[in-house]
Amino acid sequence: MRATIILGLDPGLGTTGWGVIRAEGNRLAHLANGRIKTPADVALPARLAQLDAALAALIAEHHPQAAAVEEVFVNTNPQSTLKLGQARGVCLCAAARAGLDVGEYAARAVKKALVGTGGADKAQVQAMVARLLPGAKLAGPDAADALAVAITHAHHLASARLSPLHAIR
Repeated sequence: MRATIILGLDPGLGTTGWGVIRAEGNRLAHLANGRIKTPADVALPARLAQLDAALAALIAEHHPQAAAVEEVFVNTNPQSTLKLGQARGVCLCAAARAGLDVGEYAARAVKKALVGTGGADKAQVQAMVARLLPGAKLAGPDAADALAVAITHAHHLASARLSPLHAIR
């Protein structure tokens, strides 16, 4: 079984969390994690360009074969949702430009994959990330969420490889 390097992304305009793991079957290993921050006093197009450049540098440094991005949730402020969607679009574009296969996961699906319930809180998700990736020093909740998205994608890939229907396609 070949190892796959997966880049997980938790998009945000102010802070995008990222995490890189190596998955070999059900075995997971933490490689790196962090946050990409863009300053609020900079114009939106420049912030999106900064995010894109930082993602390109991450991809060049870690050479992932796949990426996973958390889907946008709709919150009460439409402007915040729009900005989140634009940051997410940059994440998707950067991964696609690098030729990566991209998985997309709703926050509830990530929580269910890691904790067993879609209603899990951030502390429970962070605890499971720490348990599944022992020794990983988390750069904050955004990075932990990004690692959770990467772990979810790793589980999805492992399940797809094991499924007899997948082999027929």
